[in-house]
Amino acid sequence: MVLGLLESGGPQHGHEIRRQAERSNVQTWGGVSIGALHRELRTMETHGLVEAVRTEQVGRRPVRTIYRITEDGRSELHALRETAVSRLHFGPDPLGVALLFGRVGDRSEMLRLLARRREALALSRDGVASECRRLTEQGLISAFDAAMFHRREMQLDAELRWLEQFEKDVADIPDPGPAAGAERAVSEDQPTEEMP
Repeated sequence: MVLGLLESGGPQHGHEIRRQAERSNVQTWGGVSIGALHRELRTMETHGLVEAVRTEQVGRRPVRTIYRITEDGRSELHALRETAVSRLHFGPDPLGVALLFGRVGDRSEMLRLLARRREALALSRDGVASECRRLTEQGLISAFDAAMFHRREMQLDAELRWLEQFEKDVADIPDPGPAAGAERAVSEDQPTEEMP
């Protein structure tokens, strides 16, 4: 993110980069931590990826160091971009873990939890679409930026479609009830007779 902003926007100080990151909310959807941005800039400077151009002070604001990307930084940005775009990346999936290992025995409880997830997904999708419209109408984002919003909207839509089908599948499964689980536990504890 930092290298990309310095390449596209020219020399900037850490506070400008942080503001752009916060405006885009990249820490939520991109997994980028902006809390240690100034430390990361100094680390990148140590590695020769960025260099300090000058320091400046405006009014009573703190003195700020302006950084620019170096040739090594452009090479690193190219490599990072290639990896991010061409390779598939999958993160942790708490829903998958919960469904496989923490199954809810009561079907009505499972359906209630799935309905809550469906509502949250729909709200999130609608929020993404609304924000994209607002930013586009105000001329604050480019068509390329809008395409990233549409990508997220489509991802949320796909998750919603899967969830709706999964809810139907769960609703069609016969409810074993608590007694069936207890009977299974008892039969598993009893010794089995060997077949002759």
